[in-house]
Amino acid sequence: MSTTVPTAPAVVEHPRITVIGTGYLGATHAICMAALGYDVLGVDVDPRKVEDLAAGRVPFFEPGLPEKLREVLDSGRIRFSTSFDEAAEFGDVHFICVGTPQAAGSDAADLRYVDAAFTELARRIDRRALVVGKSTVPIGTAARLTEIVQSVSPAGTDLELAWNPEFLREGFAVEDTLNPDRLVFGVTSDWAEETLRSTFRPILDRGTPVVIADTATAELVKVAANSFLATKISYINAMAEVCEATGADVAVLARALSYDDRIGGRFLKPGLGFGGGCLPKDIRAFKARADELGVGQAVAFLGEVDAINIRRRTRTLDLVRELASGSLHGVRIAALGAAFKPNSDDVRDAPALDVARMLYLEGATVVVYDPEANENAHRIYPDLDYVDSLAEAVSGADVVVLLTEWDEFRTADPVAMGALVASRKVVDARHALDATAYLAAGWEYRALGRPNVSGTAHLMEYDKDSVAIAP
Repeated sequence: MSTTVPTAPAVVEHPRITVIGTGYLGATHAICMAALGYDVLGVDVDPRKVEDLAAGRVPFFEPGLPEKLREVLDSGRIRFSTSFDEAAEFGDVHFICVGTPQAAGSDAADLRYVDAAFTELARRIDRRALVVGKSTVPIGTAARLTEIVQSVSPAGTDLELAWNPEFLREGFAVEDTLNPDRLVFGVTSDWAEETLRSTFRPILDRGTPVVIADTATAELVKVAANSFLATKISYINAMAEVCEATGADVAVLARALSYDDRIGGRFLKPGLGFGGGCLPKDIRAFKARADELGVGQAVAFLGEVDAINIRRRTRTLDLVRELASGSLHGVRIAALGAAFKPNSDDVRDAPALDVARMLYLEGATVVVYDPEANENAHRIYPDLDYVDSLAEAVSGADVVVLLTEWDEFRTADPVAMGALVASRKVVDARHALDATAYLAAGWEYRALGRPNVSGTAHLMEYDKDSVAIAP
């Protein structure tokens, strides 16, 4: 009597890929996967996003991405749609890249969009396929969604779920997608692992490290990484608070620490702190989820990490007030930057824009210039004045405040700027300016965690290349 051995399900060697959600993460992922040679369908419920991308327009600022989009559109390897039916029929591997914003009235993540995307897609899938989450979610989300999608899908358990967290840096997203420092596959079967290996074959063939994990660990990797980076940034900013009380120089302190291999210099840059659509909401959601799991004390320190970060904003306001002789009423302030970081137009939880708003609320006339983020900033805070050039921003300014470290601001000539302002007073909230050059040009210079000096005094510089810019 012979025994039949069940055969393992076949792995598609060159899978067709769908990407659900074409915001920052989804559009970048879809375009880059097509650039790697895969046939890709990008899907979004917003017809305007679909129309823009199909016409070769990236609806946000990301260096290098418009060129990649045009390249893959011309190749015919990518197209865009609003149809989940089309996605279910087309794809072998489906990436879910929708947002997980902070829930209203809570620190927890809002999972409505993730749940809807998984459910609506699964209802339509009637054959073996892999659905892969890339969104940043609380631990346990993948396990919960697995039960949901397999219960609503005609494919049943032939529809598997995996998690593949993203580690993109805004401003470097194309490079981080095409040449990541690692890939993490959260899987529950050999078939799912091999399917993901086929999906990322061009990247793996370059020797990129891959970590195979269960789905809970894969979920945790992203929030743990973001929490560690946030902690490191807030640590050096906590040291800035100590420096302000003692007259020490946090920039020199950061340089000294950076030479210790156990510490390193990356993300040890003092200044205004972190913002954007990831770190702030992710550490809050992580803490909220830990509380739900009964291990809140283990990550309670993240509350202070968040608080230190917010305090840098109010302390920047203090420095501007000091330069303005105690009152901001009627003071004209040039706010240089609105995006949360350079090479981005993202103003979500942007420290720069928050400081500009607080200055305005204290009675200052705030003139904002950002090379890319003016339009987005204006939608959030229309009461501020926005101009189209650095010269316009600083003309007649009583105080100049550097809030986002764009190269245009870092390399500006302090002598030329001095001829435009009403008063040579500058607050360097990002430790990005050449303090000695500004002092030599007759500016009063202030920076978080640095001694107050003026005139031709010399302020010790630190090697800006040894201390990386915050995310």
